[in-house]
Amino acid sequence: MTGIGMGSFMRNKSLQLLGRVAMLVLMSVSVRAEVLDAAPNGFTVKHSIVIAASRSEVYGASVDGFPQWWSGDHTISGNADNLFITAKPLGCFCERLGQNGGVVHMTVTFVNPGVMLRFTGGLGPLGLMGVNGNMTWEFEEHEQGTRVTVNYAVGGYLDGGLDVLAAAVDGVLIEQFERLGKFVETGENQNTP
Repeated sequence: MTGIGMGSFMRNKSLQLLGRVAMLVLMSVSVRAEVLDAAPNGFTVKHSIVIAASRSEVYGASVDGFPQWWSGDHTISGNADNLFITAKPLGCFCERLGQNGGVVHMTVTFVNPGVMLRFTGGLGPLGLMGVNGNMTWEFEEHEQGTRVTVNYAVGGYLDGGLDVLAAAVDGVLIEQFERLGKFVETGENQNTP
């Protein structure tokens, strides 16, 4: 990074991400949210999608193809190519930020290949708040392929309450996993215009 320090860079990117979350909150009426519960001290969101492919294909694409389906709009760098998942205990859902910089968005806390991944931490701008979360990606056989179920429970403190973010966070997750489905079923990088 030249011209600005990493602290300024992170603050600016964090403000941009918080702005996107706020915009999603305002647009949440059109989001197909599956908010299981929401309170000032936390929320739980859940979403499932069926993808027409085998469980091993979907799991492999989820991890190895991560930069090809997770949107660059939901990164700090603006470039999904900087994302990676190290699918082992104490691995990470990470992002490279140039000149040996980077960020751990979440820590991998459980791996059962083809069955489940579990991450701990505050995804995106939640990482800047007084919160923690537990996210699972479950992969199960389905008559039409593989059902992927994403469950994210977040708890902690945010002035004004965390409940106002629940629909926005769910909307971001819905978007990402719909992109995963398109990536697996078409083989096309979802970040290529």
